[in-house]
Amino acid sequence: MKRVLLPLLLLAVLLAGPCASAQAAIEEAVLAGGCFWCLEHDLEHLPGVLEAESGYSGGRLENPTYQQVSGGGTGHQEAVRVRFDSAKISYPALLRAYWRNVDPLDGGGQFCDRGSSYLPVIFPIGSQQLEQARDSKQAAARELGQADTVIKVQIKPFKRFWPAEGYHQNYAETNTVKYRYYRWACGRDRRLDAVWGSRARQSRPWVAAPSRKP
Repeated sequence: MKRVLLPLLLLAVLLAGPCASAQAAIEEAVLAGGCFWCLEHDLEHLPGVLEAESGYSGGRLENPTYQQVSGGGTGHQEAVRVRFDSAKISYPALLRAYWRNVDPLDGGGQFCDRGSSYLPVIFPIGSQQLEQARDSKQAAARELGQADTVIKVQIKPFKRFWPAEGYHQNYAETNTVKYRYYRWACGRDRRLDAVWGSRARQSRPWVAAPSRKP
């Protein structure tokens, strides 16, 4: 009996091994950066990203609606939950793409969208993401040649993510003309280019800003 069981156990371990490793490589990140239609679209096409979903995070109210969040007072931000394969894209690389898709100097909203529901926020899940988020904030400040205190992106503890209503999901694909007009009218890309230059909308490694002459 033991001679029969041992090969079966070894076979089970071999079969389960790759699946377990693949499952362990899938992680989640929750990020807020103004309009969730735009941030979802900006992040979902990155190599290694499996899914990006629009929703709400950071507030007190359970099951918030778009009207409640956009009206203010719930404490939520429009956010995006990103499921990604960490074997193909790391959390720090995802954060670089996030930073270069937001205006980190704006603490009153993002682009044409103003108010608390549009604040740029990183919601780390666990201590490792928290440390990496803090490191990314310092790296962003260095690349922009700014003091940490000038950077307005907040880092807040993750509590819960609430998916947004169905009509908000994949908005850039299902409402292409309206989405493109909104993004252009809001000035999102013009401002990103002004802040980040050639690295706008990129996940390339950080570079330090050129030294300033005394």
